[in-house]
Amino acid sequence: MEPAEVGRHAREVLDRVNTVVVGKRDALELVLAGILAGGHVLLEDFPGLAKTLTARCFGQVLGLDFTRLQFTPDLLPADVTGSFLYNQRDGDFVFRKGPVFTNLLLADEINRTPPKTQAALLEAMQERQVSVEGVTYPLRAPFHVLATANPIEYEGTYPLPEAQLDRFLLRVSFGYPTPEEEWTMLGRRMARRTEESALEPVVDAVTLREMQRALEDVAVEDSVGRYIVDIVSATREHPQLQVGASPRGSLALLLTARARAVLDGRDYVIPEDVKRVAPAALSHRISLRPEMWLRRVDPVSIVEEVCARTPVPPSGQLPAYTGGK
Repeated sequence: MEPAEVGRHAREVLDRVNTVVVGKRDALELVLAGILAGGHVLLEDFPGLAKTLTARCFGQVLGLDFTRLQFTPDLLPADVTGSFLYNQRDGDFVFRKGPVFTNLLLADEINRTPPKTQAALLEAMQERQVSVEGVTYPLRAPFHVLATANPIEYEGTYPLPEAQLDRFLLRVSFGYPTPEEEWTMLGRRMARRTEESALEPVVDAVTLREMQRALEDVAVEDSVGRYIVDIVSATREHPQLQVGASPRGSLALLLTARARAVLDGRDYVIPEDVKRVAPAALSHRISLRPEMWLRRVDPVSIVEEVCARTPVPPSGQLPAYTGGK
C-alpha cells in the first residue's frame, strides 16, 4: 500500500469518527497517528470529554476486536492477562484468556488500579505477548491499548510509574468543546434518538496492518532526523526539568511524525510534522523539578518552548511540498 492510499483511508476513518466525536479533529488525528505508528495512547483529561467514546469509535471504524476493561482498586493481574482454571472433565488445567487478548483494549481509568495490576499490561504493551505460569502466549496483531486517566482526581488513584508511562507512544488531551461544538453534539444526539452510536467500519485489521507497514516508506531526511534529536536533547538540558526525554522519545517523535505526514497526504516528513506531535510524544517522558510543580508549570508548555527555540532545518534541505489533504 502506498502512503497516499494510507492517507485516504486515514482521512475516511477520521471523518467517520468525527460524526460522533465533535470538533476534536486535532486530538483524533493524534490518536490515529499513534495507532498507525503501532503504539499505545494515553487519553488524559477531565471526565465526560469523550475519552471512552473515542476509543469505542476507533474500534468500530477500524474494524477491530474491541474490549473495554474497567480498572478498579480490586482488579487483579489475572483479570487482565487471564489465568489457568481446572477442568474437572479432563482432569487438567486450561488457560482462560483475559481481556488483553484483543485488537484494541480500552484500559478505562487505568490509574484507579494498584501498580501490580498496572504492571500486568507492561509485557503486553512492549512485547505483544503475555506470560502466565511460565507459558508465553502471543497477542494477535494489531494490538493497541487506549488508556484513559483523570488528571485532577487523586483520591483512591495510583499514579502510573514512569516505566509504564514510557510505554505509551502519545499522551493526548481533548479539552472542553466550544459552545458551537457542544450544541452540534446535542443536535446530533437528538437526531440519533438513541444514546448508542454505531459506526460502520472503514477498514479492517488486515488493512490496518498494511497501512502500518506502509509508514516504513515515508522518507525522513537526515536534517529532519537531526532536528528530532536536537529537540529531545534540548529537554535534557532544560533548567526547569529534572529528567529529559530518553532515546525512546526520539523514536516516538520519528514514528509519529511519519504518521502525521501520511495524514497530510505526504510520503516524507517535514519539521512541522515533528512540532505538531512533539507535545503529545514528549510531555509524559519528562520530569519537572519539584519547585516547578509548585509553580504549576505545564510539561506541554515546556516541550512547545523547546520546539520554538530549536533551529529548524533550512527549507533547501527538504523535498518540495507537492500535495495535501
